[in-house]
Amino acid sequence: MKVSRHAKIIELISQYDIETQEELAEYLNNAGFKVTQATVSRDIRDLKLTKVSVNGGKQKYVVHRQEEGMSEKYIRVLKDGYVSMDMAQNILVIKTVSGMAMAVAAALDAMKWNEVVGCIAGDDTIMCAIRTVEDTEAVMEKIRRIVSKGL
Repeated sequence: MKVSRHAKIIELISQYDIETQEELAEYLNNAGFKVTQATVSRDIRDLKLTKVSVNGGKQKYVVHRQEEGMSEKYIRVLKDGYVSMDMAQNILVIKTVSGMAMAVAAALDAMKWNEVVGCIAGDDTIMCAIRTVEDTEAVMEKIRRIVSKGL
């Protein structure tokens, strides 16, 4: 449940400008996760979220970027949600566990791989636009290494 909740938090903060723990708790409760402010506070600490300023002086939660580009949380979300993948030229199609596509896509986007132009996610399918066919093969290999070893 915690991994699913963390994946949902990453998805929510990438979609919305969430300013407060209470606001995040409300989004999570609306998404079917019954949480308290204390739970959200622990999740924020576990995920190493930080706040950044956005237009108008408001702030929002974001995932603190690590130097190596992949945090343990992104790897866990990818490993937990991944089912299979296939390519069609420079389009990578990733199948996920039902309901996990948005979180896995958010994790892939957060990894900031240069080869990945962007991802579109449904319920259990992600379409990633990759720069070239060769880059698609390289991204597939990266994903294989992550889901098999977590590296």
